[in-house]
Order: sequence, then structure tokens, then C-alpha cells
Amino acid sequence: METYTVKDLMVPLEEYVTVPLGTTLLGAMLALEKAQENYDQGKYHHRAVLVLDRENKVVGRISQLRVLQAMETREENTELYAQLKMYQFSDAYVDKLRENDRIKCKVFAEETLKEATEKPVEDFMQKPTPDEYVDESEKLDLAMHKMVAGAHQSLLVTRDKDIVGILRMVDIFTASFHAMKSLGVA
Repeated sequence: METYTVKDLMVPLEEYVTVPLGTTLLGAMLALEKAQENYDQGKYHHRAVLVLDRENKVVGRISQLRVLQAMETREENTELYAQLKMYQFSDAYVDKLRENDRIKCKVFAEETLKEATEKPVEDFMQKPTPDEYVDESEKLDLAMHKMVAGAHQSLLVTRDKDIVGILRMVDIFTASFHAMKSLGVA
């Protein structure tokens, strides 16, 4: 395992689920569903969608958590919460009010679901941060450290500043497990 590089375990960009800016949430989820149907059954499914700009450069990522947040973020009293904070009501009090409002919100109501499906991906995608990149030639140790330190599910793999793939936690975990298992120690 010491000789593995990021390139050995990454999923090339052309094999990953991508959608262009402007795609709706539903469009992104349909692309993910199609990719999972076509993906090799011996491998782990994709759990995210990469968002591309007009030059086919990765500008964001939509994880399963981001999809749920897009469905759930329907806050009608935003201005009220801001005023309460301005008047120095405690964060705990404002959070409790938010929680009570959320309980009233019916996420799976037809109207709410329809509204969510029409949201463009740029409204809820996560933009990559500098610590989410790793060069394809780096040793796996560095990539694993970046994932653990940043609590990332995946890293964007670069070659000469271009994103060429994605390194998923599940792939590092699987390789680590097989390396431990090969030691034959029980």
C-alpha cells in the first residue's frame, strides 16, 4: 500500500456523474440514478454529482447531504431570526424557534418537493475549498490525511491544475482494509 498513488485509486472524471450549471435538482438526481444503474456492480455507487461550468471545469459538488438540505431549506422567517439576533436574543432561543418552524414545514408535501426539484444546482452545490484538492501523483498517505483532517468524503484529483478525477473515501477504506487483511493477522 505504501507504493499506491492517488491515481491508482481515483475514479476518472469521465467515469463520474457530472451535470452542467443550470441543471435542476431533479435533473442531477436523474443523472445520478442513471450512473448508478450503469456502474459496475462490483464497485461502490457514486454518492455525489459534480457540477461543470461551460468550459467543462468542475465548479461544485452535490452530495446526498446537499440534496437533503436543498429539500429542507425552506425558511420563511429569516428576517425575524435576523432581528432577534440583532436584539441579542440567545442563539439557543433563535435555534429553538427555527426548530419549531421546521416541524411545521412538510418536506415531503407535493408543493415542497416540486419546489425543490426545480432548484438549479448552483443554489445548493458545495464549492470546493483549497483543502479538497490532491495531485494525482501524491502518495495515498497524504490523500488519506487530507480526508481525515478535513472530514471530507472525497477529494478532487488534479493534474496540472485541471481536475481529472475524484478520490473517494470508500476506495481508500477498501484498499486499507485489503492491505490489513493481507497481513493475515487475526
